[in-house]
Amino acid sequence: MKLYSSSVLWTRLWSARVYGLRAYGMSKSSSRERELKPNLYLVGFMGTGKSAVGRNVAQRLDLSFVDSDHAIEVAENRSIADIFESDGEKAFREMERVFISEGHPNSGCLVSCGGGLIIQSGMLELVKSKGPVVCLLASAETIYERTRHRKHRPLLNVEDPLERIRSMLSEREPIYRKAGTEVLTDGRSIVDVAAHVCRVYQSEARQWVAQ
Repeated sequence: MKLYSSSVLWTRLWSARVYGLRAYGMSKSSSRERELKPNLYLVGFMGTGKSAVGRNVAQRLDLSFVDSDHAIEVAENRSIADIFESDGEKAFREMERVFISEGHPNSGCLVSCGGGLIIQSGMLELVKSKGPVVCLLASAETIYERTRHRKHRPLLNVEDPLERIRSMLSEREPIYRKAGTEVLTDGRSIVDVAAHVCRVYQSEARQWVAQ
């Protein structure tokens, strides 16, 4: 199993961060303006819309969009599925921890977090110390419909993915509901959910800056 030390992985994740900001586009604000904007963290189960909503919100708020899974894939030069297969979930979770700790900018970003990122011990507290957190929620049935044709979800490569989703949601929901403001996404468009998230951020960012 190839589990990199924090210092080595940090260097690789830092390169991924730069790549990610270039890939999704730097915000139009000056560096000083971006520093005044706390990061926004989107959390929630896979298939709740974090990436699609996150890109829309980032554009509206002039934040740089960073996806934790994508950053780790670029740093490792392999897919999440390959990391799970070769190194196991424990190694991947450590990569997520390093990414949140020191692998992305401290301000001016919208960070879309992998579905299991805040489930690890201490990770929710760590994320909440970095900036406002919004949790996107959806029913098991909605999540299944959104993810059933995607083969890159290693945790759903089972005989009965819907039952797997229900089981994982049951385990994770208590933590998700402690994460931050909850936004339901069932039956709503990306634009509608994004507008809701923007309102939450604008309110919570003022409180965050005032702390």
